[in-house]
Amino acid sequence: MDLKQLEEYIMQSDLGIDTKQAEAFLSHCNFSDEEFNPDELLHYIREQVYSFRRLMAYYRCAMMEIETKFNVINEEFSYQYERNPIQSIKSRLKEPTSIHEKMVKHGYIFNAESIEENLFDVAGVRVICSFVDDVYRIADALLQQDDITLVRRKDYIANPKENGYRSLHLIVSVPIFLMNEKRSINVEIQLRTIAMDFWAALEHQLHYKKEYIFTPEIAAELKKCADVSSELDQMMNGLCVKIHAEEGCDTKKKSLF
Repeated sequence: MDLKQLEEYIMQSDLGIDTKQAEAFLSHCNFSDEEFNPDELLHYIREQVYSFRRLMAYYRCAMMEIETKFNVINEEFSYQYERNPIQSIKSRLKEPTSIHEKMVKHGYIFNAESIEENLFDVAGVRVICSFVDDVYRIADALLQQDDITLVRRKDYIANPKENGYRSLHLIVSVPIFLMNEKRSINVEIQLRTIAMDFWAALEHQLHYKKEYIFTPEIAAELKKCADVSSELDQMMNGLCVKIHAEEGCDTKKKSLF
């Protein structure tokens, strides 16, 4: 079956995908006109698409579980210490095109089973905290929960990347409870302060402007900005510790009544 025939059959189907996406699912197969008729080919693609979409639904459920856990932690902290350590929680699901590109780059087969086994950042949750100490406090609160399994930890706050990037990265496995089964799904979590997020967002915009050449001089200036941002974080964190020590907020828990 040639590309034109494949496109015609896909357009006539109810899959909701284009030819390029269909080719991605067929990339590891060796179909020929002698072995497969159009109906069989379409049936195979339909099964692959269904499995992929089901896996994406699992990832969305896992992100909801993680978000709920962070919201509960934030609520409890707010009650005990009269402030919110979490400023915002954002989640994102990797686009199919990005997933395919990463799978091809690493030489993996593009199907649901291989994606779940080999990629750890399909589902992502970003938590923006007020202070540096909050980042570690919130991370520890999550990791001590008995249904959370730590898969990988990279501390770019203690050990920043060469370009100045700072953040605490966790890969965790969280169970999701479906109608007839329980599954453990990996989620990537990034925890950072407001200052770290500010720098990372602007660095990303500048770095990926296609019409601009990213020179070593610009990289050095951005690294300097990251260092200034880190110094500000440490100063604000120190002030927070000092104020709470004077008020006794870090040790004194509030009574509900």
